[in-house]
Amino acid sequence: MAATAYVGLGSNVGDRLGHLQAAVEALRETQGVERVEASPVYVTEAHVRPGEPPGPDYLNAVARVETTLAPEDLMGRLYAIEQAQARERILPWAPRTLDLDLLLYSDAVRSEQALVLPHPRIALRRFVLAPLHDLAPDLVVPPPLRASVRDLLARCPDEGRCEATELRLS
Repeated sequence: MAATAYVGLGSNVGDRLGHLQAAVEALRETQGVERVEASPVYVTEAHVRPGEPPGPDYLNAVARVETTLAPEDLMGRLYAIEQAQARERILPWAPRTLDLDLLLYSDAVRSEQALVLPHPRIALRRFVLAPLHDLAPDLVVPPPLRASVRDLLARCPDEGRCEATELRLS
């Protein structure tokens, strides 16, 4: 039986839209992935540490993925897709060609070093909640949040710029 997972996509280096599109295509070509649906694309300002200069704007989206892969296997596939797009893991806040985050995996709740579900910062990031809201506004995020995406977005403390675009991932 397939599970529904939600994957956050972001890019702020190089061909940003091309990197996001390549990630969606790679997910669709993954054995064990039955369906991929992408949200509209948002442009968002880069989050930086205090005192650091702002980085290039991100393009962000969320993909709904129907999969028979286990969460760990899906996570491994996300890392492989990032590497294929020349992702370098230098610093946590550094600009990147592609960033893929496993946000939710059905009702799974995990708290392991390699995998935390739901994503630990999902409720703090407008650039995740806005495109997730486009796909599933009434989806209830599992504990510890136990709130709908609609409610989380309304309460989100992130006041950074996050604007919908006309861009779509095919």
